[in-house]
Amino acid sequence: MPTTSDWVQALGAERAALGRASTAGRVADVLRAHITEGRLLPGTRLSEEDLGTALGVSRNTLREAFRLLTHEGLLIHEFNRGVFVRRLSVDDVRDLYRFRRVLECGAIRQVRESGTAPRGLEAVRRAVEEGEAAARERRWVDVGSANMHFHQGLAALAGSPRIEQAMRHVLAELRLVFHVMAAPETFHEPYLADNRRILQLLEDGDFESAERSLAIYLDDAEAQLTSAYAGS
Repeated sequence: MPTTSDWVQALGAERAALGRASTAGRVADVLRAHITEGRLLPGTRLSEEDLGTALGVSRNTLREAFRLLTHEGLLIHEFNRGVFVRRLSVDDVRDLYRFRRVLECGAIRQVRESGTAPRGLEAVRRAVEEGEAAARERRWVDVGSANMHFHQGLAALAGSPRIEQAMRHVLAELRLVFHVMAAPETFHEPYLADNRRILQLLEDGDFESAERSLAIYLDDAEAQLTSAYAGS
């Protein structure tokens, strides 16, 4: 499991990418990506001093980035204690999956109703292959990240930048939920076969079956996570 110093040092690599024209929005993008990739864990305290040094930005810029991510539900400010990565509740889990059914299943339905071949399947295919390769090497955090990329790819089939942005925000919240699973391999690995099957259905043009399979997949994942919350 990554330590605080690990992810703070990793942020140093992002400093050059921010450049002189760094903004709070771009800093928020960096921190959101670290949450989505499983590097920032729920309950982690975010030090303005450490982050400002790592990214080469001012405290005011960081505070605005924190405000943006707090609005997205990823961070929480505790009076006289600081800013922390948020711990989500079981109600959050249910709401996230309610949203995902509308967004992801809706993206596949839109492709079906358009009557045209879906654009963007290559990104879905790459995510499936990425997850399978990570599982063979037992890199379970990376399997979880590949799963995020798979679902981001499904949402992108709708061809809407707004939907893609909404999905990025939701997946970052979802990664915070996944940490409730004591053994991530037992949660993520079984879904690799489902990802492959949904990809095959999409490639075959069987969008109705793909949508139905995804709905069952989301139901099963929600049930697993809510059960884990009940036992935590």
